[in-house]
Amino acid sequence: MGTVVSGLRSLVTSLFSRRPVISREETAAVFREKYNHFQSLLESNTELLKIFSEIEVMLEGREVFGMAFIRSRTSRAVFHAIRMIKSFERLSGKPQPTLLALVERLSSEIKTVIAGRVNPYRGRLVIPMAEVTGDMVDQVGGKCANLGEIAGKAGLPSPPGFAVTTAAFRAFFEEAGLFETVASIRLGIAPDDPASMAAAAEDIQAAILRAKLPEAVSREMDAAVPAATAGDAGVRFAVRSSAIGEDGELSFAGQYLTMLNVAPDRIASAYKFVLASLFTPRAMSYRLLKGIPDDDVAMAVACLVLVPSVAAGVLYTRLPEDPYRNAVLINAVWGLGPYAVDGVITPDSFLLDRDTLAVAERVVTDKPRMLVPSPTGGLTDVPVPGDKRREPSLSDADARTLAGWGLALERHFGRPQDMEWAVDGQGRLLVLQSRQLTALSAAAPRPTPPVSGAEILVQGGQAACSGVGCGPVHLILADDDLDTFPQGAVLVAPHSDPRFMVAMRRAAAIVTDHGSVTGHMASLSREFGVPTLLGLAGATSLLAPGEVVTVDAASGRIYRGRVEALLATVPADPTFMAGTQVHAILTDVAERVVPLTLLDPKAPSFKPEGCRTVHDVTRLLHEWSYGVMFAVSDLASDGQGGSVTLDANTGLDLHIIDLGGGIREEAAGKLRVVPGDIASRPFAALLTGLVLTGEARIARPVNFGGFLSVMSEQMFSQPGAGTERFGDKSYAIISDKYLNFSSRVGYHYGVLDCYCGATVNKNYITFSFAGGAADDVKRARRARAIGRILEALGFVVDAAADRVAGRFQKFPAEVIAEKLGHMGRLLQFTRQTDMLMVSEASIDAMVACFLSGAPCFDPAWSPPGPAAETV
Repeated sequence: MGTVVSGLRSLVTSLFSRRPVISREETAAVFREKYNHFQSLLESNTELLKIFSEIEVMLEGREVFGMAFIRSRTSRAVFHAIRMIKSFERLSGKPQPTLLALVERLSSEIKTVIAGRVNPYRGRLVIPMAEVTGDMVDQVGGKCANLGEIAGKAGLPSPPGFAVTTAAFRAFFEEAGLFETVASIRLGIAPDDPASMAAAAEDIQAAILRAKLPEAVSREMDAAVPAATAGDAGVRFAVRSSAIGEDGELSFAGQYLTMLNVAPDRIASAYKFVLASLFTPRAMSYRLLKGIPDDDVAMAVACLVLVPSVAAGVLYTRLPEDPYRNAVLINAVWGLGPYAVDGVITPDSFLLDRDTLAVAERVVTDKPRMLVPSPTGGLTDVPVPGDKRREPSLSDADARTLAGWGLALERHFGRPQDMEWAVDGQGRLLVLQSRQLTALSAAAPRPTPPVSGAEILVQGGQAACSGVGCGPVHLILADDDLDTFPQGAVLVAPHSDPRFMVAMRRAAAIVTDHGSVTGHMASLSREFGVPTLLGLAGATSLLAPGEVVTVDAASGRIYRGRVEALLATVPADPTFMAGTQVHAILTDVAERVVPLTLLDPKAPSFKPEGCRTVHDVTRLLHEWSYGVMFAVSDLASDGQGGSVTLDANTGLDLHIIDLGGGIREEAAGKLRVVPGDIASRPFAALLTGLVLTGEARIARPVNFGGFLSVMSEQMFSQPGAGTERFGDKSYAIISDKYLNFSSRVGYHYGVLDCYCGATVNKNYITFSFAGGAADDVKRARRARAIGRILEALGFVVDAAADRVAGRFQKFPAEVIAEKLGHMGRLLQFTRQTDMLMVSEASIDAMVACFLSGAPCFDPAWSPPGPAAETV
């Protein structure tokens, strides 16, 4: 039989011309170049999705931000969009002038909007804290802006004082030539040499401290002191950094200097010390690692009346290690506050109930030392009087007052707060500072207890958009299901999809089995304000169509029926930044960046001319890149490609091209490798189903009558099928996370392209199967059967004639790997089955046979007992 088959192969091969052969080295170089461009495109796509999400959060108006945020996010969005365009051009070999022109136009419009801002504070060197508000981040920094909000908008007591603005900083650096000095010294820094960084930092700081302040800055600072102290010459100051940078002051928390107990006549000197802290080795290294140019950093400084506190400490409106416990944590020490956070003294701790403000737990420690202002300036450590060492440093009444203030600030800013406080000599409480609490545990329980008496149907997942929604379940398993989506229903689907936008105005909530909170659909759900819960495994099987449910996205719970307790208490989100000029500018520029209008890849508008925003460009190129990488295996059939052979029972002449990291180091240099030598996660997963074992290794006998019949069908009825060559090589182009697999057997071929890594938004499987040696009807039946199997595996499927394609994307790596095992088995299961598709009933039989776990398709197969799917 081998001689007959070999002769037939030679006969068929001679009928079709071969394409020019490309050398091994050339082909391997092309593969690696294309993969590198593909990786670059995916990286920028991931960064852009993060940027869109960050902008949407700020558009809610619940966080302090300034023009630095707008400039940095929009410039990064433009950079990554252009990088995606260039990567795609190199990947595909096709220029994209329309997309490039669009991004350049959007960039120009964004710059025009930003440049047109009217800044009433521009040029002011010193601003009293009483005049500071949250929208002045660019002038006074995040720390001062927060304090201004605390006193002016939240109405809580805080120390008086003034802010020395970024305009003063720039005036100082320009007049003293410090920008040039810094740039010159930085030229001598070797990034990998800490000693050069330390030497440069010392030189820069010395230059700042030697330079003379501009007369105008000194005059305005001197004039601000009496106003802050009410003429009391004995008042001392706290001089605190309030930096401006890529992410605002909060990203630099702890990087810069604070000076306490500063005499009024020493404020100018302290001011220069704080500015010099911009250039400590630690701060310079931080900016270098974060890619933040020194030119983008400026320093405002808060000069606040020092509170000679009897007791002080910090308050967290949520517990960092258990953020959803219903408690407020207060730490307190005697004297000034630094000992409460620096670990010098174990502080007293108070846990208070968030609802009642009752003290639930109190731990009083031995506090032997405290920090107090020194009469000569600075701070000094002194012993705590013996009778006070084990006394509470804060009364329960004051603790309740502080807890109430902290929760008020949490409501005002819309985020958990880290608040510094003090008690002065007259027993008055003051807020010294408050910022967003960022050190929250990611693996935390849900924020609220379940509603008493309400039945939970399912819980888990991640909130892409918080809120509560109630309505009947409407499953979306196919595109047609969107056409009938009713008003007020809860959309439930296996996976997030941007096409759901058409139903978002009617949806009470959205729930999916899988999906990413930084994905395209998550962005749309936030834009439309639809409570959305993603990654809730099993939702589509556990939520019955038509059943009324209440979705609490924030807590990750879905209740049976209508839960009035949740629906009646949905709070209105605070939006204190709304209405400010900086928020209006963000809203304006965001219209050019964030909205997504390209939803359906099949729509006629899904092309460069249909793009309106940066997000559209991202979506289009991400989609197109799949198609380009999907076709990369065609190159392998044109040349040898620097391949090695897989030594395994697959029934294929299978060759491997390693782009890097796909084959284990110990197997490097081998001409033949075994499955155990494979390091590529997606290829190793595919091989679990592709390598024949057990019953699947037993080949069916060849029906020569049917075989010769289909051979003649191909040779004489389909003379154009030259690219589907009998007995061609199959190729696996691999890296550690990537796989492009082409299976070319007989007159059919299957191509699978996959990325399987840690970033959910990058992960996908695309698959196409086409051709065959039987007649059109039999080939079409096999394609329809494969399509139904893919749908059972969770793929989105498109089938026409004898071709079928499927996509499975944005799932965790372990899910992708599991599906690849099934795909390997599917490739084996469907080989040469077209001649067996003798009737429409054969379609049902093939699908049932595969889903049962049978090793191969036997038309006479029937399930041994009650049908049970194994997939």
